Amino acid sequence: MKKFKILLVFVLLLSINLSIFSQQKEFKGNPDTAFEVARELAFNGKRKQAQDSLLLILTKYPNYHDIRSFLASTYSWDGNYKQAKQEFKYILDRDLKIKTTWVAAINNELWSDAPYNALKMANEALKHFTKDEEILLLKAKAEQNSENPENALKTVESILKNNPESEKGKAYKANLNQVLRFNAIGISSSVDLYSEVFDPMQYHTFKYKRLTKYGSIIAKINFNRRFNDNGAQFEVDLYPRIAKGLYAYLNIGFSNSYLYPDVRFGAELHKSLPHSFEMSLGIRTLKYSSTTNIYTGSIGWYTGNSYWSFRPYITPGDSGSSVSGTLNYRKYRSDADNYFSIAAGIGFSPEFNRFKFDGEEEEIIKLQSQKINLGYYFTSKNKQHAWGTKFGVAHQEISFNPGSYFWIYSLALSWELKFK
Repeated sequence: MKKFKILLVFVLLLSINLSIFSQQKEFKGNPDTAFEVARELAFNGKRKQAQDSLLLILTKYPNYHDIRSFLASTYSWDGNYKQAKQEFKYILDRDLKIKTTWVAAINNELWSDAPYNALKMANEALKHFTKDEEILLLKAKAEQNSENPENALKTVESILKNNPESEKGKAYKANLNQVLRFNAIGISSSVDLYSEVFDPMQYHTFKYKRLTKYGSIIAKINFNRRFNDNGAQFEVDLYPRIAKGLYAYLNIGFSNSYLYPDVRFGAELHKSLPHSFEMSLGIRTLKYSSTTNIYTGSIGWYTGNSYWSFRPYITPGDSGSSVSGTLNYRKYRSDADNYFSIAAGIGFSPEFNRFKFDGEEEEIIKLQSQKINLGYYFTSKNKQHAWGTKFGVAHQEISFNPGSYFWIYSLALSWELKFK
């Protein structure tokens, strides 16, 4: 019993000490001065210290909304969108007339990839800040991210109707006009020059592309002149969206010329991965006098304005599999249509190497080959026209003279016009 009483006294004393300690944690300084110090900490990379300071101030001044809003913004910058949303909600439940809080809260929804919530909040904010340009621009962004660029354009046009000189409005409208160019036509031509044996070979493609909310569709007519003969192929590519970060590639083509496979088919699944990686896995099937299956895939990595990818090709055969691969690097400039590329590859893949097979698939796919090419792609100022040029060199084994090689010099040009 005596030990129990001693233990009870110890617990009581500990509780009193903890109570005193917690009271010492209550903020007692000047909130404005402390707020400025916390802001400096946040902007100088000491986010956690800043958040601790802001929380301490709020223990004494829970309705100091500027402090709570800034705290919420720091959570949002750190990717803690759910925590930021709770703090913004606390403020808006008590005061709907703080525009900066609305703006920050809407941005938090956009950054957390919740455009429908952002749109709902923007419409609610406009009830209190009618025709406000900043909120209307956020509404337009939410509409665009909700895959409704037409509605986004109407919202931006309402901004320009009220303020024709709005620089942000004009810039956003120009961007949306580019996005709304759902159609494109294009032409590409290339020529292969051989160091010996073959005459120059020509390859031409005319394409029509249509962007839909389900993905893009590309119809192509390919025309080749090889081996002193002409041939054509009709081909369709589909890129259906399946889910966030997941889409597919489907391809089918037909031809009645020996310069192409009678039928070709392709399917591939692409998946985004953490840390800016992506990967894919697929198959290509070419039907000549016999059917050739090619298994392929890729792994890619985005880092800053650069993109690296590696794609192998595995072609099974009765006497073993042929393996080839290509390493590709792109350096992007203003957008995905403006970049420099360099690619290097080894091995022979019948998907891209241009030979007539005539029943010799098993031997041809074992040919040795090395290649490198350089490309440069750019657009007009209004992004409506896109041009591309590529130069390549390949060192390839001769199909009818194994062990002997020739050089192939390739030059390709392309042009695309986007329109509504």
